[in-house]
Parts: sequence; C-alpha cells; structure tokens
Amino acid sequence: MSIAARLTAVRARIDDAARACGRNSAEVKLIAVSKRHPPEAIAEAYAAGQRAFGENYAQELVTKAGELSHLAELDWHFVGHLQTNKVNLLAACHTIHSIDSLHLAAAIEKKHAGRPMRAFVEVNLSGEPAKTGCTEAGAPCIVEYLRRAGHLTFAGLMTMPPAGDAVAAGAIFARLAALAQTMRGNDEIVELSMGMSDDLESAIAHGATHVRVGTAIFGPR
Repeated sequence: MSIAARLTAVRARIDDAARACGRNSAEVKLIAVSKRHPPEAIAEAYAAGQRAFGENYAQELVTKAGELSHLAELDWHFVGHLQTNKVNLLAACHTIHSIDSLHLAAAIEKKHAGRPMRAFVEVNLSGEPAKTGCTEAGAPCIVEYLRRAGHLTFAGLMTMPPAGDAVAAGAIFARLAALAQTMRGNDEIVELSMGMSDDLESAIAHGATHVRVGTAIFGPR
C-alpha cells in the first residue's frame, strides 16, 4: 500500500473516531511521525496533502529539514526526548511535544530567543521508568514557566501510555484530559498530544487534539 493510501486510511480513522464521540475531526491534527524514514517518504506524504511531521531525533530533523527545505509548508514537530545539549538543533522546529523539565524549557527559551516555538509538557502518567516525562505533580511548575516565557508558548500536555494495553491507554488518556482541565486558565485552550497508530481512536474519544502516527502511515521501520 502506498503512503498516500495509508494516509487516506488514517484520516478516515480520525474522521470515524471523531464522529463516534460527537467531535469535529478538524479539531484533531495528524502528525506523521517520520523518524528513520527517508526524506523521499516525507515528500510522498507531503504530495498527498500532509503538512505536519514529527521527528524523534534532533540531528535527523536537521538533516531532513535541510534536504526538504523546498517544501515550503512543512510543519516540523519534535516528539522525542531532547537533551539540553541539542536544543540548538531545533531551528527548523515549530512545535516541541516533549518538554519534561524546567531545565530543558529554560535551555530552549535561551537558545531560541527571538523565534517563537509552541511547547507541550510531557507527563509520564504510566510511571514506567523507561518512559521520559515529568511527574503529574511536577507538571504545573513547568506549565507556569512556559506561560511566562518570552519565546516559548504553552500549547498543552503530552503523554505516552503503556504499549499494547488498550484499557490502560484509555485510563492514561482520561487522566491527561483531567489534568489539563485543572490547568486551564481563563479562556485558555490546553491541547492534548496523545494517541498513536494503535490507539488513536481512544485518544480522540478522550479529547486528543494531536495524534502522532508513524507506522500506520509509513509502514514498519
């Protein structure tokens, strides 16, 4: 199956999931996670109408952004764990989904002064030691820092549930949505980056505004 056909299938899943819970699918942004796939695959998805792409590795994002700079409407999202010594590699990035500490937020704010970037706070709600993300208790102070930052803009919260457990995933998505409610300021929209190839329907049912889909679009790496 071509990338264009897979994209069509994923968009249909998003439409169906949104309709099933009474939402408008236009409220859900599809991020095509292209890590370890070649620039040609991104260009193929771009030709099929996809604009938002997610990368997990800073150097890979730099390389692909350079090779695909002729695609003027590319919307780069960084979705992986970021070390502070690599924040200078995010020059092409419009949104980061994985801020998990005040230290990282401050490093990005300092390095990218003068260039706005939307920021999600990654929260580890599953408690899995292998997963990155701040604790639920630690999230509010990072959110408040982003609200006061001059170059980073607080966008919302991100999480990753345990793999292969639909019930646990739904519970994690519900917890992130509830946490977002507690953090919502006056007239503020707290977006939710959650849901991937296997669980996007559940994420959308719990309020996801961004779903990060890789395998279902590009196939296995």
